[in-house]
Amino acid sequence: MKILCISGSASKASSNVKFLKAIAEHLSENHTIEVYEGLYNFPLFTPERLNAGMPEQINLLRDRIVNADLVIFSTPEYNHNIPAVLKNMLEWLTDSGELFGKKVLPITFTPKAPRGEHALQSFQMSLKAQKASIISEANFYKTDIEFVDDLIILPDDIKLMFDGLLDF
Repeated sequence: MKILCISGSASKASSNVKFLKAIAEHLSENHTIEVYEGLYNFPLFTPERLNAGMPEQINLLRDRIVNADLVIFSTPEYNHNIPAVLKNMLEWLTDSGELFGKKVLPITFTPKAPRGEHALQSFQMSLKAQKASIISEANFYKTDIEFVDDLIILPDDIKLMFDGLLDF
């Protein structure tokens, strides 16, 4: 299966990127996986910019989404919501429809419970509005994983969960 992982964080040194890279490393034995980390480079969506033409970096992401069998989104929670960079990406994709019918797995990765719950609810509403096919969802916390030399080590229960989710 071809899987695209997208971090919804506005930070270049995001723990969400590190979490997705750990997931990708675990799943890479049986799947083709790419971790995309460039949402913070997207220009702010406006109808005028859309009418002027789709920026190249957005076209490149659109192609990656179209070619993926599954998109895993990992996002932090900012002010009980998804980060602006993730919402901006969704705005750019609304008109072109790449998420329509696309299998997606929205997850949050935050410091501790209950953070992430509001962001996940908001994100699900946006994904449903774009008619994405949400296969599941989950909240993960930094308290559930181990950091070693700035890398994330996934515990066995999280590995098993991802293995089970991708058995469709």
